[in-house]
Amino acid sequence: MSECGGRGSGGSSSSSSSSSSDDAEDEGGGGGGPAGSGSLSPVPTGVSSAGRLRRGLRGASLMARRRPELLCGAVALGCALLLALKFTCSRAKDVILPAKPPVSFFSSRSPVLDLFQGQLDYAEHVRRDSEVVLLFFYAPWCGQSIAARAEIEQAASQLSDQVLFVAINCWWNQGKCRKQKHFFYFPVIYLYHRSFGPIEYKGPMSAVYIEKFVRRVMKPLLYIPSQSELLDFLSNYEPGVLGYFEFSGSPQPPGYLTFFTSALHSLKKDYLGTVRFGVITNKHLAKLVSLVHSGSVYLHRHFNTSLVFPREVINYTAENIYKWALENREMLLRWLRPHGGKSLLLNNELKKGPALFLFIPFNPLAESHPLIDEITEVALEYNNCHRDQVVERLLQHLRRVDAPVFKSLASKRPVQLSDAPLITVSPCCNTVVLPQWHSISRTHNVCELCVNQTAVGIRPSSVSMPQCSFLEMAAAVDSFYLKEQAFYHVASDSVECSNFLSSYSPFSYYTACCRTLNRGVEGFIGSEAPSVAFSSLEKECEVSTPGPIPHIEENRHLFPEVDMSSTNFTGLSCRTNKTLNLYLLDSNLFWLYAERLGAPSTTQVKEFAAIVDVKEESHYILDPKQALVKFTLESFIQNFSILYSPLKRHLIGSDSAQFPSRHLITEVTTDTFWEVVLQKQDVLLLYYAQWCGFCPSLNHVFIQLARLLPADTFTVARLDVSQNDLPWEFMVDRLPTVLFFPCNRKDLSVKYPEDLPITLPNLLRFILHHSDPASISHNLANRSTKECLRSEAVLQQGHISHLEREIQKLRAEISTLQRAQVQVEAQLSRARRDEHRLLQQQQTLEQQHGLLRLHSEQLQALYEQKTRELEEVARKLQELADASENLLTENTWLKILVATMERKLEDRDRAEALMPPEEAPSGHPEPSGAPRFPGSTPPPANVSSPLASERSDENRTD
Repeated sequence: MSECGGRGSGGSSSSSSSSSSDDAEDEGGGGGGPAGSGSLSPVPTGVSSAGRLRRGLRGASLMARRRPELLCGAVALGCALLLALKFTCSRAKDVILPAKPPVSFFSSRSPVLDLFQGQLDYAEHVRRDSEVVLLFFYAPWCGQSIAARAEIEQAASQLSDQVLFVAINCWWNQGKCRKQKHFFYFPVIYLYHRSFGPIEYKGPMSAVYIEKFVRRVMKPLLYIPSQSELLDFLSNYEPGVLGYFEFSGSPQPPGYLTFFTSALHSLKKDYLGTVRFGVITNKHLAKLVSLVHSGSVYLHRHFNTSLVFPREVINYTAENIYKWALENREMLLRWLRPHGGKSLLLNNELKKGPALFLFIPFNPLAESHPLIDEITEVALEYNNCHRDQVVERLLQHLRRVDAPVFKSLASKRPVQLSDAPLITVSPCCNTVVLPQWHSISRTHNVCELCVNQTAVGIRPSSVSMPQCSFLEMAAAVDSFYLKEQAFYHVASDSVECSNFLSSYSPFSYYTACCRTLNRGVEGFIGSEAPSVAFSSLEKECEVSTPGPIPHIEENRHLFPEVDMSSTNFTGLSCRTNKTLNLYLLDSNLFWLYAERLGAPSTTQVKEFAAIVDVKEESHYILDPKQALVKFTLESFIQNFSILYSPLKRHLIGSDSAQFPSRHLITEVTTDTFWEVVLQKQDVLLLYYAQWCGFCPSLNHVFIQLARLLPADTFTVARLDVSQNDLPWEFMVDRLPTVLFFPCNRKDLSVKYPEDLPITLPNLLRFILHHSDPASISHNLANRSTKECLRSEAVLQQGHISHLEREIQKLRAEISTLQRAQVQVEAQLSRARRDEHRLLQQQQTLEQQHGLLRLHSEQLQALYEQKTRELEEVARKLQELADASENLLTENTWLKILVATMERKLEDRDRAEALMPPEEAPSGHPEPSGAPRFPGSTPPPANVSSPLASERSDENRTD
């Protein structure tokens, strides 16, 4: 057999072996020819892996050719995976967009150097090369920064040749300013004087104030060459520190630089610059303030002893000089500059005592301020308790009065003076002028009103010195005003005295002695006083508008020691327990505060003065019609300081509104209180506030009450106490509160009981009880006449009959409402039954809904299970389809191989059949056309018959 194989290795077999090499590799061992001989050699491992790779690629190419949509899907899936990977990796960097590059905040023509990229290092570089630098740190989005931009430009236009203005954007996140500076607010202004700084400016963002502060930093010391300028410096309302230095020996005397730095320290600690620093170089001027040695520092104080810096006790440093001046300074006037937000500035100042607020227009850049000089003069006289000669000299200088030169302006030891008392021992009485009763009246009723502190009658002449105050006198005046009707019809020259109890204090009663003066005495000539004014009962009981409130007449002959001249005004702060602290406010910036204190909102000259006393819970205002000058200011302070002050507490109220007549309830304000409440008819007043939650629930009660009572004889009113002030005797301490003012007896006002519910029946009982004349006490002085009482009784009977008719109407309405209530209750019962039935149906539907939800969940689970099974079957079918295709491919190749071998065997058989028997070879050579496989031996000769039989079987199978 080995020889057949050897001879059959001709050229014809090479092509067949090469063509079938791939098929042999597909068999995995390459050993099987048609005969499946087991003598073939194994294939190497590298060749087998390469073959598997090729088979996989071939199978994929065949699958792509058969189903091209799978190839497209694979490509699309790969692209999607790549895009998702790229997006996931780059997403963290793209969440925050980079900030837009900043733009210039100031215009290119502005004198301000704008470092809008936050170049803080460049700002430090230019700062070191300049003498005075202003750094403006801003944020482009900040509204305050935008508003201050124009003010900074205006100040820079005035000082650009002397000061370098630099604006820095401290908000851009890539700038060095944002990284190094951590500001909590914007804008921020820093000033540098050479190497000293920063000096932060916290004043108003106004160009004039900024320019003034910059000029103070440029020249922190004021040079004083003459006595006139020295007097200007010492008479100023701000504390002053003087330094004496001799420049003749050296250009920079010892201690001068320290004194200069202390002035800068004062500006750094106090942006208002309340402590001024001056320099004296003339030794003769220095002697006037007790400075002898060069380098001495002098602190001027108006009323206390002035001081010289103790160099032997305290180190001579800039910080110590400023601290020493700050601790020992004396404030004559003080500027207040509220910043507009939540602050305790005004509260802390008002806690110190009564305060006089002066609102004046102020220009910081003006060289002179005449109005401030007058206010300073008033303050000096007000606090000059010991009549100090230095203060008198400064006052003469402020008045521009020539005076001889003093040898010394330093304060001497104060001399004790015997101050006369403001008010001597005198009765607690005052003169009251009643209002004009009618336009045709020719008389004024003048009464002498005295306060008594006992329950028994004491004649006014026996009252020596009662312990009373202005509040008691004011209460007496108000109570007397409630009783004033008894004196209107008196028109005789005789004096009539009467005692009446206080309506607000059970331990006091008042004595009033009144007489009638003809108006001709006042200057009205040619008129005679009628003997009786308005004696008719109809005129007395009719409803009319009262005249103006009675005022306390100024009566100086009762108090001869009280004089309104400037002599008695001097040192007034030491002769009263109501010493005022004086404060200045710029009306150009803080006029809103003046309006809240009572200043008119529309005025050409913004000048206003007000006294606020927190302890007494009151404040007083200077008449806006009067000019704010020295005389009116002194009179205002004197009227506040005397014991029986003629000043009336200023009442702040809401705007008076004219309500239409259809309103049942009258809205009372501060301006209309006297007109509404004290008119001659019964008035029921409700005190309420917007924040009172229970007050609105009473509106329907008072509306029903107003409908029941006749409007011509009864008024229902209400007052918002949160928006309107009233005299103390008419204020209440709880809300809601109801007060009743009977007709013609306003002094007998009654408070509604607090423990009684505020209902319509209770209010009617309360009104009928207290408006009944029988309830009036018969022992009260000045009671009404019998005719007036009889008319009031008839009027009350009319009220009662009217109320009975209204009650019958109400009962009819109540019966109708009861029938309607029965019907509504029947409808409500039916509605409840329907609601119960609907609830049962709702519960049934909810149960069915739960069952359907459970069934739906079961179906969903079954659907998911079947879906998974179908996916598994589809996967297996796909695997079987792939295996079937592979088998079909292999079967095709086998068929081709078998057909080739059969054809070659047939050719060999035909060739053997054509050869003569004698030429046949002795052996069985291998046919030339037989295929040969690598490593295989030629088949033996006796294999032809099995091959033929096998071929025939295969043909039958096919």
